[in-house]
Amino acid sequence: MLASPWRHHLGMTDAGLISWDRVADLRSEIGEDDFAEVVALFLSEVEETLTRLSTPLPAPALADEFHALRGCALNLGMSALAEHCSQAEGQAQSGGSPPDIAAIRDVFARSRDHLRSPPG
Repeated sequence: MLASPWRHHLGMTDAGLISWDRVADLRSEIGEDDFAEVVALFLSEVEETLTRLSTPLPAPALADEFHALRGCALNLGMSALAEHCSQAEGQAQSGGSPPDIAAIRDVFARSRDHLRSPPG
């Protein structure tokens, strides 16, 4: 296992925003160069998804968007974003109150900032 600043923080930090263990595992699995590319691609896709979510979507499409976003967030170690997306997916599926897109945008922004500034 490679020593890295991501291994310095075991588990999650800042109320569970990022699972640094998952980040370290992914970096180890795909390498530094590919990791940077995956992060850039993911952040771009999330921004696009959040833009789509600002327009009304049918409940099944909304649930699908949150499901896909949750999976990506889990793969990248964005634990809090994944949790928010899971809740939003459930809300969309049940037809209950509409998901709080502003809260999801906020947790994404904070997670993105933490991911860009790993603990050292």
